[in-house]
Amino acid sequence: MFEFTTGSVRETAALGFRLGSLLHSGDIVCLNGGSGTGKTAFTGGIAKALGIEGYITSPTFTIVNEYQGRIRLYHFDAYRIADPEEMYEIGFDEYLDGSGVVIVEWAGLIDDILPEDRISVDLYMDNSWDADKRELTFEFKGKRYETYERSFAL
Repeated sequence: MFEFTTGSVRETAALGFRLGSLLHSGDIVCLNGGSGTGKTAFTGGIAKALGIEGYITSPTFTIVNEYQGRIRLYHFDAYRIADPEEMYEIGFDEYLDGSGVVIVEWAGLIDDILPEDRISVDLYMDNSWDADKRELTFEFKGKRYETYERSFAL
């Protein structure tokens, strides 16, 4: 497990880029944190590392946004999901087939249907802090991500 503190949106996105540089098709990144903690900015950094140009938006109302780069990115937001089973109705299991990187914001809301092997990133912001300061905790779960963890530590 790794912990980082960032002092700006740019630094949060840079940590996303650092992680994104390690990712391959079939990887799953689960993001948890309250509103405004930087989940979408972090995802933007990952997207940039995957060769995706342009602005990344939160798929709060569409549930999933798809982006094409050197690796396809499927960006989910589970915030509006009332029951994890609703994810299957939009074909969530098909997105896990390995044809791209899957990022899930508010992943804790659908934890029961997520694969055990995954990268989990918790983002935290204390309202008494500087408005741009964030704490991020990374956990690499499963054999698939052992080499990622070693590479990320460097």
